[in-house]
Amino acid sequence: MNNGHERVVAWQKAHQFVFELYKATTDFPKDEQYGITSQIRRAAVSIPANIAEGKARGTDKDYVRFLYIARGSCAEVEYLLLLSKDLGLLTDNQFGHLDSSVREVGRVLNGLIKSLS
Repeated sequence: MNNGHERVVAWQKAHQFVFELYKATTDFPKDEQYGITSQIRRAAVSIPANIAEGKARGTDKDYVRFLYIARGSCAEVEYLLLLSKDLGLLTDNQFGHLDSSVREVGRVLNGLIKSLS
């Protein structure tokens, strides 16, 4: 079933961000596999997953509710990126790139939410 979420720019950007984040977290220490690595990956995956689920719901009201959840996941990822940088798990360059990417996803989500509200 294709509900059209692949055509949504916010979903496209979020989907690409997940790939970037997975690549960056591959070198996180093994003792963080069930800690920050798992949490930041789950939060990142939640962004495009909620966009897709909301789009499939069929009403703008439901869609917007899921977009807000996706936006909340963006905020969670922003914090976890900062924590990862502060713990020395990400370089300043990695952090800067990923933080910029997730904030762009958030801006696009905000625009989509405004257009539907």
